[in-house]
Amino acid sequence: MNFDYSEEQQLLAASVRRFVEKQYDFDKDYRFEAREKIVASSEGYSEAIWSTFAEIGLLGLPFSPDAGGFGGSAVDLMSVMEVIGEALVVEPYLATVGVGAQFVARAGTNGQRQDLLPSVVSGKLKLAFAQTENGARYNLAHVATRARSTSEGYAISGEKRVVTHAPCADKLIVSARTSGGDTDPDGISVFIVDPRAPGVTMRAYRTIDQLRAADVLFKDAHVSAGALIGQKGGGLALVEEVIDYATALLCAEAVGAIKYANDATLEYLKTRKQFGAPIGSFQALQHRMVDMVISGEQAKSMASLACAKVDSTIDPVERKRIVSAAKIKIADVCRHVGQEAIQLHGGMGMSDELKISHTFRRLTVIAQQFGDADYHLERFAKA
Repeated sequence: MNFDYSEEQQLLAASVRRFVEKQYDFDKDYRFEAREKIVASSEGYSEAIWSTFAEIGLLGLPFSPDAGGFGGSAVDLMSVMEVIGEALVVEPYLATVGVGAQFVARAGTNGQRQDLLPSVVSGKLKLAFAQTENGARYNLAHVATRARSTSEGYAISGEKRVVTHAPCADKLIVSARTSGGDTDPDGISVFIVDPRAPGVTMRAYRTIDQLRAADVLFKDAHVSAGALIGQKGGGLALVEEVIDYATALLCAEAVGAIKYANDATLEYLKTRKQFGAPIGSFQALQHRMVDMVISGEQAKSMASLACAKVDSTIDPVERKRIVSAAKIKIADVCRHVGQEAIQLHGGMGMSDELKISHTFRRLTVIAQQFGDADYHLERFAKA
């Protein structure tokens, strides 16, 4: 399999990289002043950057031309996700384009697609997926939130935890149970919910990697019958399909963050001197650096395979095996490269002033997001 990017993909990545380098600039000491201002803002992201993403076509990349998009594949998104990972972009790109809008694009009605996707492509609509609950860990079938049928649609009650980018979302995509027990594979449905609707409350906070998230409480939050995405009670397969797609993109984001960690560590080894010589001249540290680079290349290969297969694989069993195999490797490399980068930088590698400390935090979160290595190892064995 050829993992090289096409000329168009390389040009797209280059244009995105130039933009984020300007907007997420850091000074000669690798301090992240521009990003710090965005993170410290009340919104936690930059509306100006989000609008530029729309202007240059990033928000429409994976969607059909009917919605104003370009019909791109997950492989086309890989180069963009790598740049996002390298620059530590905090805008809700994955949450909106890689998760929320995918539910509508894959299973929404014609009306839902026409109402929502053009707004996503133009940057007017941001989405977040509310799935995780107390005690669920990574089990997508564990849904205790209930959607009770009413004369006008449904009333949703329950609580979702750590909904990434929920504070800035214009719409929430919510999994709720219309029948069955809390862990039954059948009976799960997916709904579009207005986060400002009566009965919806949030407790917002900042995560360790400086993204915004919220715990969302639904108390008889009413939605119309037209808010249902896909088949009533048959939403688990859709949730698994979308999360596998998002996991493949997350792996690509990790590749970008890993690349930065390796590049920054190599540069530090070349410039930091001890005993009158650059510490990169010490053979033991050279060996550790080589192991980091090898791990990075392995991660890129697995991410490329996952992105290639989530678009082309029809068999869900094969899709699950490939995505889980990729996430196992990515989680392992995130831990290895992240921890080694901090070790080789020394104590200053953990200071907030250096970008490498923020990269380490993001790699730590990526290793857990959408399932850690243990979860995916078990999933791979069962598939």
